[in-house]
Amino acid sequence: MENRLPIVSETANSEVASGLCAAGVVLAGSALVALCSHIAVPLWFTPVPLTLQPFAVLLLGLVLSPRMAAATLGAYLLEGAAGLPVFAPGFALGGGLAHLLGPTGGYLTSYPAAAALVSCLRRRVTPGFAGAMLSAAAGNAVILLCGFVWLAVGTHAAVMSAFTLAVLPFLPGDALKVVAAAGIVSGMDRIRRNR
Repeated sequence: MENRLPIVSETANSEVASGLCAAGVVLAGSALVALCSHIAVPLWFTPVPLTLQPFAVLLLGLVLSPRMAAATLGAYLLEGAAGLPVFAPGFALGGGLAHLLGPTGGYLTSYPAAAALVSCLRRRVTPGFAGAMLSAAAGNAVILLCGFVWLAVGTHAAVMSAFTLAVLPFLPGDALKVVAAAGIVSGMDRIRRNR
């Protein structure tokens, strides 16, 4: 009797490779957001620090598919909820779920939806810098809106007070993050076209 090894089809090998590649992208993307979260400047007048997290979220939204962008930011939130040190340092109530329920929870929980929105819009607008910038700006608006609503509800602050704490201080920096993310992606697109 002849021993026969099972033959693994090329399709199965391709699916495994594709799955491993997707897992690698998700892990690398969540690591980028974690790294950017640690580039933080606390602001004395608001419980929300100034970080580079939104930049990473917008950049990932511009370069990944909607599903991959949402999965990457979902993985980031799961890592943080599990207690890994991926959120901005210095939060008074601690890490993990406490951090997600704290004053920055609205921003954080908006990341998967914001990244997916940026990705969807990027595929529907005119290619180039302007389209990337508009897509990133829309995603950034979602992040700010969710952060504003969360902080207003959580602190029972008046609308103008919550706006002053959750949105106004971040507008100039967020404008730079939108332009930087759009510029990087436009440059990558130009390099790819010129190959």
